[in-house]
Amino acid sequence: MRRTTSRSIRVSAVVAGVIIGVLTWVGCAVAPDGEPTSVTTSTASVGPSGTPSPSVPVLVPDGSAEDNLPFFRVVMDSVWAEDQSYQGRAYIDALVAAGFPKADMEVTQDRTTVDNPADAIQFSVRWQGECLVGQVGPSTPAPTAVVLPEVPGGTCLIGQTRPIDW
Repeated sequence: MRRTTSRSIRVSAVVAGVIIGVLTWVGCAVAPDGEPTSVTTSTASVGPSGTPSPSVPVLVPDGSAEDNLPFFRVVMDSVWAEDQSYQGRAYIDALVAAGFPKADMEVTQDRTTVDNPADAIQFSVRWQGECLVGQVGPSTPAPTAVVLPEVPGGTCLIGQTRPIDW
């Protein structure tokens, strides 16, 4: 069961409103006669310099961890919206499918040593000397993603992680 606070409800309402607004804008337009019509949009727009800039986050292979944080969040949020939102493997599989390198990932256990659901699950991707780190779980009111420095030893997560052997 997720712990709900008035702040998380407000944040969820704002996020839902933004998502609905974007989906409505992308998926539907009004023709001059007032009838809705479908439109197709690309994933790029022209930036101030005249060069294309992504209108939705994409993986930036040569970019920094900060450059890839928006895309990492999109992938994380898509899993959070699914039935597998408390399963670390679902996040790893989605990140791999999105193009992040599996060999550079870590994930914590989904369950405690007494087989209860973990209060939080963390997962990460090492990226150019930094870490994209996500956290979800019953004790987390909403998915959280940040860029953090690697810890000594070249890992991203502190403590015991589970093997990613699938």
